[in-house]
Amino acid sequence: MLSLLLLSLALSAEVQTSFSFVVDPCSAYISLNEPWRNTEHHINTSNGTPMCDNNMDGEWYRFIGMAGDAMPTFCIQENLCGTHAPIWLNGSHPMPSDGIVSIQACASFNDNCCLWSTTVDVKACPKGYYVYRLPKPSVCFHVYCGHFYDICDIAECEGHCTGGDECQCAAGTILGPDSQTCLDINECEVDNGGCSETCVNLQGSFRCECGIGRSLGTNAATCEDIEGCHNNNGGCSHNCVLVDGGYQCECPRGLMLSEDNHTCQVPVQCKSESIEVAVPKDLVGGLDLYLLNASCKALSNGTHANINFNLKSCGTAIEVVGDKIIARNTLTGIPKQTPGSNGDFIVRTSKLVIPVTCEFPRQYTVSEGYVPNPANSPLQIMGRNHGLFPFALEIFKSKAFDETYKETPPILKLRDSLYFGIEPLMHVDGLEALVENCFATPSAKADDIMRHYLIKDGCINDDTVKQETSVDHLVKHFYVPVFKFVGKDNKKVYLHCRVLVCGAQDTQSRCSQGCRRRMRRSTKPEDTGHMRDHLLTGGPIVIDTE
Repeated sequence: MLSLLLLSLALSAEVQTSFSFVVDPCSAYISLNEPWRNTEHHINTSNGTPMCDNNMDGEWYRFIGMAGDAMPTFCIQENLCGTHAPIWLNGSHPMPSDGIVSIQACASFNDNCCLWSTTVDVKACPKGYYVYRLPKPSVCFHVYCGHFYDICDIAECEGHCTGGDECQCAAGTILGPDSQTCLDINECEVDNGGCSETCVNLQGSFRCECGIGRSLGTNAATCEDIEGCHNNNGGCSHNCVLVDGGYQCECPRGLMLSEDNHTCQVPVQCKSESIEVAVPKDLVGGLDLYLLNASCKALSNGTHANINFNLKSCGTAIEVVGDKIIARNTLTGIPKQTPGSNGDFIVRTSKLVIPVTCEFPRQYTVSEGYVPNPANSPLQIMGRNHGLFPFALEIFKSKAFDETYKETPPILKLRDSLYFGIEPLMHVDGLEALVENCFATPSAKADDIMRHYLIKDGCINDDTVKQETSVDHLVKHFYVPVFKFVGKDNKKVYLHCRVLVCGAQDTQSRCSQGCRRRMRRSTKPEDTGHMRDHLLTGGPIVIDTE
């Protein structure tokens, strides 16, 4: 009986301990009270280094004191809140009955109210304040802003009271849950503010914006095609030139027109292992060039300012849009404090912003036999803004998946196991891969009529195929008993796999769906958008039947 009682007490203590960790964030938060964090605090090059919230780590925070009452829910101009790219809340604050809600947070820079974004958890507390779970920004210089909202003071609301003890907030604001604070109304949350394209929420109001090459019509809501250089410079980022029957955009020497035919950009080389940018000296004389992460600075060779980085460094943002993986960064030019060694004694512009974009296809077909072929290295599509996010189909020597066949072709017996896997040549957070199809053929031809499916529609098609788990969402490891095709001459096996890349947080993506067997055959071809398959063929797997 005593032993049972002790056990019961131990279990009870364990249960009580586990429940003690569930704490209401309204009573357990970190206070943010720095005056420079407020939307009224402006910075410039003469008053010190811009601030950065790189110490945030997903904890709960509350804005108090000189930092402000709450996060602003409208676009904040750059160089406010003590930093270059202030972060604001792109959505309305919740009510206490809503519990914890997730809202997009945007960083403003270079006249773009949402150049960078993340997700913030927000909760309205019973005493009238808000707490925020703030993730660490991926780059500097970004700061979460605080704002002083107008207070609807009952003692001073003469002429504005709707009742005996109620206040009337100004147009564009609404009374908050504390019955005192007038919060901004996000007009963009209802019917996109009536805008035909982009709606940007402002303090007490909003504005509509249009894409490149288009401008607002007379109703300030509908976007129309630009006609002629007299209207907003024709939508050109640099030079607009009249030609017979119309106009065209042109770029200064060293820049080239992007695919939108309006924006000038520097030539960019997109490779699997690096992104290379070379900006002509004529464009950057007297300026230092930095990427979004200011520790990444361009170096001059006398004729160009050069900078190399990759998908994981220097604040590069990765997102999946349609059929592409898009990597974005921004080069910003800031006047030098002292003359450079290359004769930079004058400055022709106070600011230079160069967007850098690389696009990679999401879908790949990779083929491999048992003999790695150095001549068939991953395809590199060289261009100003396109590249290949490469995968390799590797054959491994053991279930540890840590050593591949390099110099000599593997010769396997039918009683052996075949260990293979999809390996990315660049490991990037925020992405995941799905092996949609994987099949074997007796020849190097992927269209060989004799084929055996190991994986089909994301499902294991051969029950002998086993998958090993991996921490990296882009890595896929499998093993299967060695097999051969019928026929005395069929002593080789080739593998061909089709891989799809998706955003790891996209719950509606094809990757998140996993196994999806087709219930019936469609008469229409599968919609692949603008996806392109890249076929990488290796040598054979040799089957030893002796």
